[in-house]
Amino acid sequence: MNLDKTIQNRHSIRRFTSKKPDWRDIIECIDSARYAPMAGNIFSLKFIVVSDKEKIQKLADAAQQYFIAQAQYVVVVCTNPVRTINSYEEQGKKYCRQQAGAAIQNFLLKIQESKLSTCWIGYFVEEQVKRALQIPENIDVEAILPIGYEYGKTKNSRKIDFNQILYFDKYENKKMNKIQKLDV
Repeated sequence: MNLDKTIQNRHSIRRFTSKKPDWRDIIECIDSARYAPMAGNIFSLKFIVVSDKEKIQKLADAAQQYFIAQAQYVVVVCTNPVRTINSYEEQGKKYCRQQAGAAIQNFLLKIQESKLSTCWIGYFVEEQVKRALQIPENIDVEAILPIGYEYGKTKNSRKIDFNQILYFDKYENKKMNKIQKLDV
């Protein structure tokens, strides 16, 4: 795998073919999430692989993004925050969100490498997702990820210019200070 190429080619897909992926490939992609950094090495994430078309439709309804219903599989990422919050109190909630993002990014890159397609859905009515999948109240739903093969070719979106995101030593400082030689 060429990591730079995988990162640069990763993009969100909202049109899927009717071809069904091998579920084992999806499981392998989920496995990559285990290697994301976790606060205190407390792995709080859970993954639900959904193949039932009726449930997938309910997830599409919950997200109000109906292309989700085209997907052959949907992965729902959840967090059980109890142990992380017990260890880190209020900060634990933030850590759970951060580690979910890191794990999902691992998953997205592995999906790209596997020649599958997805789109990270973060907008949804959480209560509807929980009801559709019988997720307990104390579990947080982090993301919905429809999985399939891309239909057609998606036009690559313009990425932000690197100079717009990089600062040195303080916010909005675009110039790096000269590196001073140290007397040794």
